[in-house]
Amino acid sequence: MIGYLGLFGAAFAAATLLPAQSELLLAAMVAADRYDVALLLIVATAGNVLGSLVNWALGRFLASKRDAKWFPVSARKLARAEQWYLRWGLWTLLLSWVPIVGDPLTLAAGLLRTPVVPFVLIVTIAKAARYAFVALAVMGFAAS
Repeated sequence: MIGYLGLFGAAFAAATLLPAQSELLLAAMVAADRYDVALLLIVATAGNVLGSLVNWALGRFLASKRDAKWFPVSARKLARAEQWYLRWGLWTLLLSWVPIVGDPLTLAAGLLRTPVVPFVLIVTIAKAARYAFVALAVMGFAAS
């Protein structure tokens, strides 16, 4: 149970604006062959989606504070994320799993008042696909 909680925490932190990484932990846990892979995928995805929801909420509720020095995303990164988001709309959230780019995109979604249901659905698809890819890659490597 501790391992699953650790993975949840790592996945949650990795999706927020904090510097963290969860794929290596997931890969190690899959390779250890002591955990249920489906449960690992559910736990990692849930943690990562909830972390992205924190970014969305920050964007949604702190939109008026975006020029403050303490704001968690630089103006340059935020402008880039907003440009992508305005150009491609909701579908940019399929890139929410991408390092460096994904977290500001989820923040931009909140700033631009994206409704929560489509946000959660698209981000869940993106995050689950990324974790499934990692797990399948590790299982394929272990099988060979």
